[in-house]
Amino acid sequence: MSTLALLHTTPVTVATMSALAGQLAPDVRVVNLLDDSLLPDVMRAGHLTPEVTARLKTYAESAVRAGADAVLCCCSSVGEAVEALGPELPVPFLRIDGPMAAEAVQRGERIGVIATVASTLEPTARLVERAAEQAGRPVQVERVLVEGAYTALIGGQPEQHDRLVTAALNDLAGRVDVVLLAQASMARLVPSLQPGGAPVLSSPQSGLSRALEVLQ
Repeated sequence: MSTLALLHTTPVTVATMSALAGQLAPDVRVVNLLDDSLLPDVMRAGHLTPEVTARLKTYAESAVRAGADAVLCCCSSVGEAVEALGPELPVPFLRIDGPMAAEAVQRGERIGVIATVASTLEPTARLVERAAEQAGRPVQVERVLVEGAYTALIGGQPEQHDRLVTAALNDLAGRVDVVLLAQASMARLVPSLQPGGAPVLSSPQSGLSRALEVLQ
C-alpha cells in the first residue's frame, strides 16, 4: 500500500483533505501532519521565513521516515518553500496549488487570484505567472484579498467567511477569464456557487489528484 503524507498549517484543511483522499484513493494510506503555528508565523512576518522553511523541511523528512512515498503540502502560503526543498527529499514533495495554476493559464489571459490571507496572495499570483511563462502564454493577474474572512472562519463563523468571499468572488468573476481560490480552505464554497461568470478553480481535488498520479 502506498503512503501519502499531507502537511497542514491549519486544522481547517485536515478533515477536508482526508475525506477527499478517501474518496479518490481508498487504497492509499494517508498520514496527516499538522503544525498550526506555521501559518500564523508566516502571517505575522508577512512572508515566508527561513525558520518556517526549516520546520517544514523537518516535517517532510519525518514523513519520509514514517514511510511516505510522496508528500503533499496543503498550504499555499508556504508553497515556495516546497519548491525549494523538493530536490532535497528522496520522494516527491508537491504543492497543492501547482495543478490549479497550470490549468488557469490554459483557460485565459485575465486571471483573478482571490485569497483570505495576505501571505498567500502573492505566492499564488507568482505561481500563476511562472506557470504562464513556462507555457509561453501571456497573462494579467488581478489580486483580491478578502479582509476578515479567514479570521471569521477560524473563529467559528464559517457563514461570515462564506458571505465575504462569495461577494468578492462575484465581483471579480465579471472582470476575468478564470478565478483561482488561493487557499484550500476556500474550496468549501465551490459547491454553492451559482452558474455564470468566470469559472472558479480550487486546489484540493486537482492537487490531490496530481499527488495520487505521482504515487502510481
